[in-house]
Amino acid sequence: MKEDTKIAHAGRHPFDNHGVVNPPVYHASTILHPTVAAMEESRKAFTTGAKVTVYGRRGTPTSYAFEEAVAALEQAADAVVLPSGLAAITAAMLAFLKAGDHVLMVDSVYTPSRRFCDGFLARFGVETTYYDPTIGGGIADLMRDTTRIVYTESPGSQTFEVQDIPAIARAAHAGGAKVLMDNTWASPVFFKPYDHGVDVSIHAATKYMVGHSDAMLGVVTAATTEDALKVRNAASELGFSTGPDDIYLGLRGLRTIGVRLRQHHTSGIALARWLAARPEVARVLHPALEDFPTHALWKRDFSGASGLFGVVLKPCSKDAVAAMLDGLKLYGMGASWGGYESLILPTHPEASRSATTWATDGPCLRIHCGLEDMEDLTADLDAGFARLRASDRQPG
Repeated sequence: MKEDTKIAHAGRHPFDNHGVVNPPVYHASTILHPTVAAMEESRKAFTTGAKVTVYGRRGTPTSYAFEEAVAALEQAADAVVLPSGLAAITAAMLAFLKAGDHVLMVDSVYTPSRRFCDGFLARFGVETTYYDPTIGGGIADLMRDTTRIVYTESPGSQTFEVQDIPAIARAAHAGGAKVLMDNTWASPVFFKPYDHGVDVSIHAATKYMVGHSDAMLGVVTAATTEDALKVRNAASELGFSTGPDDIYLGLRGLRTIGVRLRQHHTSGIALARWLAARPEVARVLHPALEDFPTHALWKRDFSGASGLFGVVLKPCSKDAVAAMLDGLKLYGMGASWGGYESLILPTHPEASRSATTWATDGPCLRIHCGLEDMEDLTADLDAGFARLRASDRQPG
């Protein structure tokens, strides 16, 4: 099936559910078995990764429908749903790590991932080395005998560097390590991780999969059933359990991810180009713009761009930035992204780097371009820039 057809149909089995088009929401904890033999057979099957229902926390037809749909879209062997993006990150990493192991972590990673490495993993004897996101095949020089994971995030959080995933994967596999990738920015629609050497793909499904800013959800997919089972077992041992209503919202959102992302792509690039022409802007951090340093890698490996990107302003005061942002009508200020609405936040990439240095003369912003009309979005920012200029001219 073509991709849009997969999006519409994967994970749906209406005639297993009385003809109901959308998979029902199963609220379940206890699962009954008619006989001892049936119970033992179900539990045995579950240990091999079979989609059988043995206990509510370990999966229901609702969660299995979502996993089936995401795995089909990402061309994965299997998927594991989790209660948040961070839960997906931690379960995926812990599935492949033990005390004494070593992780290579991209320096532009999502900040909570960094905290997990520096805090939780460090306390349990796992060492992390951060690396330049543009290192490519040079990561081979950082590999150790104990390196078990090379973690990638492309584009990177806040600064949007695109990584050379195939080159990194070749070096990692030569050293016996797994390649994990946070693929939330592109989603399965715009980047196919298993065509580029990734072993495990991680998503904050809260964002583009849910798509409406109303549910917390994560999902991990894997290239092999063996690796997927390791993640599923890690999630179970950690006690993760995902609410069926949130999974349902993820399934509902997934059905429109293709059309939404195509609009985010078009609008996001248009907004980025508009911002690049503004006199208040020093540069725009968007991989699809031709002058972005890693644009060639984006063009080679990705089929589109989402609505999230960064902006570096020319030098101005903190008060001027606040004046600009505080009066915006259409851009909300809040964590997360990937919903239908536009968002904007000040960012400080320099505060979360250790292997590389991030330095700019002016402040940075992160923008999520939503699904609103482009003329309205630019008019709102135009008025914001006027407030910025007026505030920056004030004495003191």
